[in-house]
Amino acid sequence: MDVGIVGGGVGGLTAALLLRRQGADVTIYERSTRLGGRLAFEEGGGYRIDQGPTIVLLPELLLSILEEAGIPRDCIPLRACDPLYRIHYADGAVLHKYSDTAKQLEELGRIFPDEREGFERYLRDMKVQYAASKEAFLDRPFLRKRDFYKLRNIRLLARMKAYQSVRELAVRYFKDSRLVDAFSLQTLYVGGAPFQTPSLYSLIPYAEHAFGIWYVEGGYASLIPILEEALARSGVTIKRGCEVEKLVIEQGSCKGVQVEGKTVKHRHVIYNGDFPHISGLLPDRKIAGRKTYRPSSGCLLIYLGLDRQWEEAAVHQFFLPDSLGESLEAIFLKDRIPEKPSFYCFYPSAIDPSAAPAGHSVMYMLVPVPTSPGRSWEEAGPKLAEHVLAEAEKRGFPGLRAAVRWMKVRTPDDARQDGLYEGGSFGIAPSLTQSAIFRPQIVPYPIDNLYAAGASVHPGGGVPIVMQGAKLLAEHLTKEMQR
Repeated sequence: MDVGIVGGGVGGLTAALLLRRQGADVTIYERSTRLGGRLAFEEGGGYRIDQGPTIVLLPELLLSILEEAGIPRDCIPLRACDPLYRIHYADGAVLHKYSDTAKQLEELGRIFPDEREGFERYLRDMKVQYAASKEAFLDRPFLRKRDFYKLRNIRLLARMKAYQSVRELAVRYFKDSRLVDAFSLQTLYVGGAPFQTPSLYSLIPYAEHAFGIWYVEGGYASLIPILEEALARSGVTIKRGCEVEKLVIEQGSCKGVQVEGKTVKHRHVIYNGDFPHISGLLPDRKIAGRKTYRPSSGCLLIYLGLDRQWEEAAVHQFFLPDSLGESLEAIFLKDRIPEKPSFYCFYPSAIDPSAAPAGHSVMYMLVPVPTSPGRSWEEAGPKLAEHVLAEAEKRGFPGLRAAVRWMKVRTPDDARQDGLYEGGSFGIAPSLTQSAIFRPQIVPYPIDNLYAAGASVHPGGGVPIVMQGAKLLAEHLTKEMQR
């Protein structure tokens, strides 16, 4: 079996390793000089920090897939985050989230004494729903519509009230709006608004409590050198700085790729770019149909190198405005930057002394923003960054701005230039009409030997979930090879 993979993101790399283990000859074409896609580092002034993903969820899924790909578990140094994270409310209250149920109940009793019963009921209900939905929607592809429209799936979706949003589901368990925020803001991890994202994604906040949040020593992007070493060991061919210009389609079958005007034949081709861009590689755009996709939210990212440390800080922290709902409505409904934005802070120096030079630390702030093209980020970016730094200094990091020795700001325009669809940081939006069967599948079109993997492809975004999609694809291709 000969496989060409267009794009060297984590989905493509995982698929390459799994297929190579099955005896396939694999070639990866990556237009950049580096592999990893969204898993990358920002560097400057002697500092280094993750550029994109930071929150490691579903550690067993991640480790088991890498183990299947030939990477032993002890090669992946994971450390548990305790607390999971800290939420700073505008009224000065601070909530810690824990995976330990007893500690979480104690914490709720401190701030929300009337919410303990709701939390226990939430855990009971979500445990059952997580197991059922993982088997139904995460552990299998939907190669045909009938694979999804089974009676048991319909019943499960009805039981989960999938027509409701994540926020609406949280309201069923919690009375205080601040706690509803705490159990629904996780849709922002995949670029969706809590009030728009279907309740199926409530499995994300549940997974935090069930399986914890983890940190990869050295940063999430340090997984890429480990994957690269395994790829080299296994004999996968990697062509960096090599852009695929076209997918070669003949008589309803993908025959290979076009590079530098020449056709390179492959028995199977996997597209691992941001999926909506595949239409630009098809010889006839009609093949992709008329479907358009709504991008996920964008991000303003502020990377900082700091000449001091904050000993009491948590690795992950969220800073919420007076009304999270109003702030997110400005982004997702009105396409504008909110006057009082929410933001997430990643502070790896709280758990990893090697993250920065001795006595120093690194940090990044992530601010959800609209992706709207044409916005002047040259003007809006610095203004928003200054507001966020001032808020973080006032509410969690005293002396922050005076400690800055290196700073870089990344906007949706930068994401767009790097090939992220419409500047959205998380692929296509996790809306009801872009989830499960309605999301692009590993076999995206009725074209033989053409496949897809990545954050915009079922089962969805987040590094372990993208790896799971790559595993589903590798299993499907292996069956095809056996047939």
